[in-house]
Amino acid sequence: MGRRKKEPKSVHRENIAAAASLLFMKKGVAAASMDDIAKAAGYSKATLYVYFKNKEEIVGLLTLNSMKQLYDHICSALDEHETTKTKYDLICNSLVKYQEEFPFYFKIVLDKINIDFERRDCLPEEKETYQVGEAINEKLKDFLIYGIRKGDLKSDLDVMPTIFNFWGMLSGAVNLAANKEEYIKNTMGLSKYQFLEYGFNMLYRSIANTEE
Repeated sequence: MGRRKKEPKSVHRENIAAAASLLFMKKGVAAASMDDIAKAAGYSKATLYVYFKNKEEIVGLLTLNSMKQLYDHICSALDEHETTKTKYDLICNSLVKYQEEFPFYFKIVLDKINIDFERRDCLPEEKETYQVGEAINEKLKDFLIYGIRKGDLKSDLDVMPTIFNFWGMLSGAVNLAANKEEYIKNTMGLSKYQFLEYGFNMLYRSIANTEE
């Protein structure tokens, strides 16, 4: 324990959050107690409370971390200097990869994000999570404007509603494919990736400029 005390507080918080993330994936957030988290992280319960005041604060940090990782995935997709459709495909593929690598984080991202920052119990991580989410929206906005200006996307798209529908439909399809993979295979004869490719292409056609 002496070595731990010399480490920065941020290191302890990340260690605890990493252990909690694995525990949440196994037991679910509601079923995991602070005792469980302390044991999984290798800390005493008293020491755990030095770094996190409650389980909600741990979930808040995990949510923030997940949003940052998602932002990195989206940026990697959009930094590719290719066609609008290729950029779109890379966004879709990044979401699939993100869900496969971090299913727990992906689920957290789909949950409601607090925007009431005047609450006395509002966590600092909640505000930062919201800001990262807004940065993701800006990236998607840039993508849509890029496609519209190139003439690849419909010129009459209302950007912000399109972004929210775009995000909801893509993430919903990825989540559905992950949860219903066997059903999709047995009833449709499609792999998860074939099913998603069909859905992604269908969504793209709804925003693509089809005028000659």
